[in-house]
Parts: sequence; structure tokens; C-alpha cells
Amino acid sequence: MRFLASLHILSLVSALALASNPDLKVPKCPSTVSAKFTTQIPLGAACPQTNVDLCYTNTALSLVFTALGETNFYFDPKQTTNDNIWEYEVMEAFIHKGSDDPQTYFEYEVSPNNVTFNAFIFNPSRVRKAHAPFDHAYIAEPFNDGFTVSTVLDKKSKKWTSHSTIPLALFNGENPHGTTWRMNFFRTITSPSTFPNQQLCGWKNTGQANFHITPAFGTVQLV
Repeated sequence: MRFLASLHILSLVSALALASNPDLKVPKCPSTVSAKFTTQIPLGAACPQTNVDLCYTNTALSLVFTALGETNFYFDPKQTTNDNIWEYEVMEAFIHKGSDDPQTYFEYEVSPNNVTFNAFIFNPSRVRKAHAPFDHAYIAEPFNDGFTVSTVLDKKSKKWTSHSTIPLALFNGENPHGTTWRMNFFRTITSPSTFPNQQLCGWKNTGQANFHITPAFGTVQLV
């Protein structure tokens, strides 16, 4: 019992440390803060820059994804909501309300043709361990549920930008001032000549070619 109590205390201390030293402090809209990354996962080599500008309202989390240095804008035009858009080029956010390393979290993706993937991920091993359970619970009607997305391609400037909002009610998280979250952001890059191989880029390096490593998620505070 004493050992279990010690573990509980260590867990609380760790959670408090994460909350007091967040990787990102997200302001209320219209102010924003940017998570920027230029690193390939897992090798740490260079990737084209990706920016994720964040802010929040009492009812929604706002994410503005910008993919710079884009040359392919590669997607499958036949794909629709919740198809495997991650096989091509996407920008992604993994989101969890709370300070722990999550076993369940929300995965949001957007492709250059404004198609989205929206699902809660069940990952009890926290690392997508082989032979461990790993499952999805899809948000089948995201636009009826209050999601918004608008994507613009700027081929001359070699970039694409997607403005997305995600309802905080999805996380029982309305009026979120002062709350702590765990998040990570990613980008996949491929082309007609390299598909299905991809360059994987991310904000917090997971250490392997696998985005579903939740201890690597950054700590985000809504201030």
C-alpha cells in the first residue's frame, strides 16, 4: 500500500510539473500562439516548415495549419470524410484534455482538398504496442457537430493553409480557461513518384515512425 501511495504521489507531482511548465500557452481568440516544426520523425532530419496557430473561445478550439515548402499538394480526390487520407498528404492534431499520457485521445487530420479525418483513438498501451488493442471511434457527422474547416492552396507560394475549429464539447471542455491539455502536431509529405512512402514530420518527436506515442505529446495550457 505504501508503494502504491508513493506512485500516486509521484504521478501527482509529475502532473503538476507538466501543468506549471507547459510547452505552449494558448490564448483566447483572436490572439494566437504558434507551434512550429521543421523536424522529421524519427530521424530528426529537416522537414519543410509547418505552423499550427492556436487559440480558443468558450466553445471551440481554433487551429490554423500552414504547410510551407509544399511542392506536391498530393491527395486522392475520391476520398471523403474519415477515409484514409493519412496515406497521402495531411496535417494532423492529436488532442487530449488533461495532463496525463493519454490512452484515449482525438485525432484530427485535414488534407489539401479540405477533407478531414475525425476519430477518438483507443490506445491503451500508449505506444501502439504490437498485438495490443488499438481502435477508432469515428465522428461520423463532424459538420453537423459544429466542426468547421476551410483550406486554401497557394501553389505559387508553395503552401497550403487550413482553418479548422473543433467543438470543445467533444471533450466536455467548454469554458476551458486554465485547463491543461496534451497535444501533438504532425504533417505527412509524399508525391506521385514516392507514394506510398512518406516523410513524417512532427512537433514533438515520437522517436519512431509512429505518431501514436502519447508520452511524447506536448503539454498545452489554455490561458
